Amino acid sequence: MQTIGERLEEARKRKGISIREAAEATKIRGDYLHKFESNQFDIKLPEIYVRGFIRNYSNFLKLPAEKLVNDYLALGLGEGGRPGTRTLNREIYGKMEISHAGAPAKNSNAAEPAPSAAAKNPGSEPVPRPPVRPPFQPRMPLGGLDRALLAKNGVWLGLGAVIIIGLVIWGIVGLFGSSASAPRAPLATPVSAVTEEQVYLVALRPVQILSVKAKSDSRELVPATSLETGQTYPVANVPMLVNVSAREALQIEFKKIRYGAAGANVSGPGTLSLDFSAQR
Repeated sequence: MQTIGERLEEARKRKGISIREAAEATKIRGDYLHKFESNQFDIKLPEIYVRGFIRNYSNFLKLPAEKLVNDYLALGLGEGGRPGTRTLNREIYGKMEISHAGAPAKNSNAAEPAPSAAAKNPGSEPVPRPPVRPPFQPRMPLGGLDRALLAKNGVWLGLGAVIIIGLVIWGIVGLFGSSASAPRAPLATPVSAVTEEQVYLVALRPVQILSVKAKSDSRELVPATSLETGQTYPVANVPMLVNVSAREALQIEFKKIRYGAAGANVSGPGTLSLDFSAQR
């Protein structure tokens, strides 16, 4: 045989929660729940609040709420849960079987009491609304920070971050863009080419340079080309053979001194043998 309090306590322990956790979940004071589990219903509040608290607590524990409220009314307690004409009698409960998931309990010894008018029509009895507790908010270190100040600083920090990222991107684009568009510096001229005097082929009139080969190994010193009047063509100062379309149309310049490429009676195409290497 179980009392109302024993059924509430057993169901709470079966859920594995404490009085404090149940109070936070149901918004009912923990001392009230403790009294209910001890079969003490004198909480200095009107009876309508007592019934509402029992109903809410029973629903939370998945117990038949209306059955427990009817059992409470059958105790014959007066206003605020104070004993009236009837006293607490454990025999009225009989043997109870508490089922899981809120199934109605069975009374094997006594018939269930007739439901009251409030049980038949739940809407006629307003359920008391417990006081709303403000949500728990952990305190910030150093007394917390003002939300408006945080919001304002957040806006400025975000704007500053955007500006910094934009500057970084602009700098990267400018760096790679300038390096890509800047003309490459010409390769350094070998020291030997700078210090060594070159030989220049000077055109007196339009002429074709058919080939310029080294005497030692017949390798091409410069590619074939055509020269206009007054145009010069530099070649390395090595012994060479120059094949031209008109020998009389060509002069040789070395160290700013010009030499005729052919004699007075020599004209037409031919090959000139040049060697100024001894005059370096």
